Amino acid sequence: MPIEPELLEILACPESRAAVVHHTDADGEWLISTDAETRRRYAIRDGIPIMLIDESEQMDADAWSAALSAAGHTAS
Repeated sequence: MPIEPELLEILACPESRAAVVHHTDADGEWLISTDAETRRRYAIRDGIPIMLIDESEQMDADAWSAALSAAGHTAS
């Protein structure tokens, strides 16, 4: 189930307050923080974003950059 664009516009990374982008890969469905320092990804389970820092994962820089690129966002 895709995330509604209106919801995606108001969601932000709870750690950095950066925008998030929607990304799907072999591991699941995610919201990826656009913040280069935190590089957090938040799982989406049953269509519900789990926006808890304790349940998020910090991505390595290469995986984070690749995920943003795949989601159509340029890493900065």
